[in-house]
Amino acid sequence: MWSTSASRAAGVVVSGVLVLAAGCGSSDNGTSTEKPGPATSSPAGPATGGRIVFDRGDVGAGESSVYVMDADGSHAKLLLGRGANHPRWAPDGSSISLFCCDDGMAAHYLDPRTDTLRETAPPDPALETHCGYWSPDGERVLCESFGVDDPERNGIYTVRASDGRGLRRITSNPDGDDIPGDFSPDGKRIVFVRLEHDRPVGIFVVAVDGSHLRRLTPKGMVLDDSGFAGSWSPSNEILLVARDEAGGHKKIWIVDADGRNLRRLPLEVACELGCDSPRWSPDGAKIVFVVGNSSGENVYTANADGTHLVKLAHGDDPDWEPGPS
Repeated sequence: MWSTSASRAAGVVVSGVLVLAAGCGSSDNGTSTEKPGPATSSPAGPATGGRIVFDRGDVGAGESSVYVMDADGSHAKLLLGRGANHPRWAPDGSSISLFCCDDGMAAHYLDPRTDTLRETAPPDPALETHCGYWSPDGERVLCESFGVDDPERNGIYTVRASDGRGLRRITSNPDGDDIPGDFSPDGKRIVFVRLEHDRPVGIFVVAVDGSHLRRLTPKGMVLDDSGFAGSWSPSNEILLVARDEAGGHKKIWIVDADGRNLRRLPLEVACELGCDSPRWSPDGAKIVFVVGNSSGENVYTANADGTHLVKLAHGDDPDWEPGPS
């Protein structure tokens, strides 16, 4: 979840078919919801990419801290406390965007090599901005944004990562909240989740100039009520989080970027109490995600087909470093 300004509520199921209030005025594309059979074990293969950054709630402190660890879960290291969360690697691995310091208006960037924290001023005092996901060239970041006094300004924007300026608008949602996920690998599109009246109504893809809006999820799919907006792989597949039915546990799904071939990853055992926040490894061969259970939230990895499940560490909201550490 990006901001705390709106609660996330799950949808409803009608007649055994996933049915949720329609939104955005976009037409349904007839997406299939076929489920795969049980997973079979397969070799893990080599670790991909570099380290994994994540946040972890500090017991008794009422806030979280950001950590980094190797891709096998070893050598965990505290990067920043002070209520830091939602870390996201820059494409070249030189910086990590995050929320911190009791300041939801400014964007913050941490250098993981020097532990230096950099802050950029809000791009517009009349706009509340929560910025995080990077463009593939590292030049810009996506911002979930709200008009301070004018809801007509609600939507997704981008700003320059260097100085927080150069505000550009992508979407408009005066009656709700658009939460950004990733840029496409070529930087021409983004994936996002749209909320209306505090309920997710669909996950969409749109060009960075605001054109060519396309709905990925079928109307009625019970989406993640925490506002997870999707993770885009190098091969143009997008990770989603949804429930089989209202009140059910959250599961991880994959859909092609054109809205076709929607399928659920066979992680039923791991996701028995709910899975969340999936992200791709840099080469798309693996995913990192969060499993909720009786002991809290834990970071796991698996192959992209859902096999070879590995528990790494207690934590939440992970992101995989783009290249070797």
